[in-house]
Amino acid sequence: MKTISLEGQIAVVTGASRGIGRAIVEEFVQAGADVVIADLADIPQDLLDVVKQHGRRALPIKVDVSKVEDCNQLIDTTIAEFGKIDILVNNAGITRDALLMRMEEDAWDAVLAVNLKSVYACSRAAIKHMMKARSGVIINISSVAGIMGNAGQCNYAASKAGVIGFSKSLAREVAGRNVRVNCVAPGFIRSKMTDVLDEKVKQAVVAQIPLGRFGEVTDIAQAVLYLASPMAQYVTGAVLVVDGGMSM
Repeated sequence: MKTISLEGQIAVVTGASRGIGRAIVEEFVQAGADVVIADLADIPQDLLDVVKQHGRRALPIKVDVSKVEDCNQLIDTTIAEFGKIDILVNNAGITRDALLMRMEEDAWDAVLAVNLKSVYACSRAAIKHMMKARSGVIINISSVAGIMGNAGQCNYAASKAGVIGFSKSLAREVAGRNVRVNCVAPGFIRSKMTDVLDEKVKQAVVAQIPLGRFGEVTDIAQAVLYLASPMAQYVTGAVLVVDGGMSM
């Protein structure tokens, strides 16, 4: 079976210190990429050790992706350190859930800033280098909430639906320069947040999933790896839904 290689590629991953972001970093380094690990939280030493074990380079950067100047600095630092950017994964995201009647303005603004504005800011900073190189891949992490909606998540669903519309529009803008832009839309993924759910709630969620289980972070990371690779060289403007069939 043909293996995916990202040998010689430079990848920037936001929200990369844990969860899906960390899994993406691990998949990328196993495939041969050097990585910029961007997060507002401190980057765990054990993640840096994983990168080193695979003989790859890691550049940890503390960044607040809700701020345009931080996003610009993230890409500028990547170029200064590595000389190029081949792959950008906009993964950083937060939730501030509440029914709309109880949702305060700051909860709306925070979620839209981290989940959607950051995609605009990081992508805008990256595409000038990618377009000049006539090569590059941007992968944005959306959610099935942006496709189906979810009660108590008007802000989150709006941000993730916005990511899909943004990605399709940008894909059209940059395709002529051989830059591809795609989305991955995860469903319910096993995490610390889902682990603490009441067992009855878990069972109710799983009952909606045809494959009968929560996804794993590696399920998402492997989808991202495919879209980042030459195997997806004719794929752009796509939304790859990875949800066990829940939204079909």
